This record gives sequence, structure tokens and C-alpha cells, in this order.
Amino acid sequence: MAERLSAEARKSALAELSGWSETPGREAITRTFIFKDFNEAFGFMSRAALVAEKNDHHPEWKNVYKTVEVVLATHDAGGVTRRDVDLAKAMNAIAGQLGVT
Repeated sequence: MAERLSAEARKSALAELSGWSETPGREAITRTFIFKDFNEAFGFMSRAALVAEKNDHHPEWKNVYKTVEVVLATHDAGGVTRRDVDLAKAMNAIAGQLGVT
């Protein structure tokens, strides 16, 4: 099982994750991605899903038209772990390839 990050380690990791913040009311991190249209948003989700499945670590997310809201937490660990940070970095990279920063 992945080890939960301390509050200090979580803040340090967030400083390196553009667009991500702590989720109010729970130990998780969140980001909202806004794309040019539904097709681009769905393409992002498809690519991110492949990374998530490969790492056996899956996001909580919601898609409405061109907006994708993501929440990451490792449920087994009861909070944010390195796995969440790594998935957030991968999502940022995928979004960056689509022109979203």
C-alpha cells in the first residue's frame, strides 16, 4: 500500500503541480481542466485513463462539455500519496500537449 503524504509533503508537492490545490473538506487534491470543446476534453480523459489503468490508480472525475473536474486521493491510504502526485503530473503533461496549462 502507498504511504500517505504528510501535510508538509503534500504542500510541497502541490507547489510543483500547476493548477492543483487541496480539496476542501477532505484529504485530496483537485484541479479543473477546461478544453476548447467536448472532443478535446474526452480525448484528455481517454489518454489519462490509459495512464491511470497502467498504474492501477484511478481518478474521481466529472466531465461536463469541455470541462473536466478531477479529484485525486488514495482511498487505501486515507489521503494523498505519491501515486496521486504522479497521476496529477501525468494529467498536467497530457493537458499541456493539448495546449491547456
